[in-house]
Amino acid sequence: MRWLSVALPPLVAALTLASLLTGPAGLGMSESLHALAWGGDGPLPIVMRDIRLPRAILGAVVGAGLGLAGAALQGYLRNPLAEPGLIGISGMAALGAVIAIQTGLSLATPLALPLTALAGAAAGVGLLAALAGPRGGSVTLILAGVAISALAGAGTALVLNLSPNPYAANEIVFWLMGSLADRSLLHVWLALPPMVLGAALILPTRRALDALTLGEAAAQSLGVSAVALRWRLIAGIALTVGPATAVAGAIGFVGLVVPHVLRPWVGARPSALLPASALGGAVLLLAADIAVRLIVPERDLKLGVLTAIVGAPLFLRLIWKTRSGGRV
Repeated sequence: MRWLSVALPPLVAALTLASLLTGPAGLGMSESLHALAWGGDGPLPIVMRDIRLPRAILGAVVGAGLGLAGAALQGYLRNPLAEPGLIGISGMAALGAVIAIQTGLSLATPLALPLTALAGAAAGVGLLAALAGPRGGSVTLILAGVAISALAGAGTALVLNLSPNPYAANEIVFWLMGSLADRSLLHVWLALPPMVLGAALILPTRRALDALTLGEAAAQSLGVSAVALRWRLIAGIALTVGPATAVAGAIGFVGLVVPHVLRPWVGARPSALLPASALGGAVLLLAADIAVRLIVPERDLKLGVLTAIVGAPLFLRLIWKTRSGGRV
């Protein structure tokens, strides 16, 4: 674990710097960093401050939020196959964004799309609370999340099916693939505060999640309130996953892959896995966002497509090991 705490922060910093320096403009490092720090005349400061800087910040923040949420949900459910989309928050956020695109609200103001996505995430939390009940267990929570995800998926499919505008339908499809391109500092300031608050709610649950690995009865005997822990985690996950989906679209597999990769290195302890997964999520998403700009620079390869290509084989491996009775 110690080497992870030493290696991951510099790796995040290095990938953030690489994200700032990667792009079709072919700018040099010294002039790019000078324009970022000191500004000046011409297009270079605009490229660095208004295009690349928001993209780099969102890559780190969104990746960290998804990784942290995935580790927290896996720790609470004690299931390595759990991921943030399981409780339906990301699906409802995506549905809100799809409605904004279809109705033309996204054309009225740049913030209309992420704001409606946040409204969809809030609606998802309300539905989850209503369906799971104040004292529903983990199984009830999963069933409620699956129902909400199915509802959100059906709503998204309905909007696409009834869309009379092929351009809007095309924009919806591409948004659902996930991307950090063309984001501004407004998107950063919209997503960052709630995601920081969500992390502040999740991280203090580390010891309670450690106790939960002994079983719910043992955790309660150690003073852990199952109800308080459940709703604290739901609030924290909603505050991280909802804004992440609102500004970056539907990016899957980060919350599933990162905790699984790092779990053997931290002794499967949730208290150690939470911060490691946050840093690992930032590493994965920053690296993926750099890759989409380098693999086919002349085409708009979507970030969610690349994370799915990486994550799907690992997900199949997890299913196979679980089916065969092996350790995940």
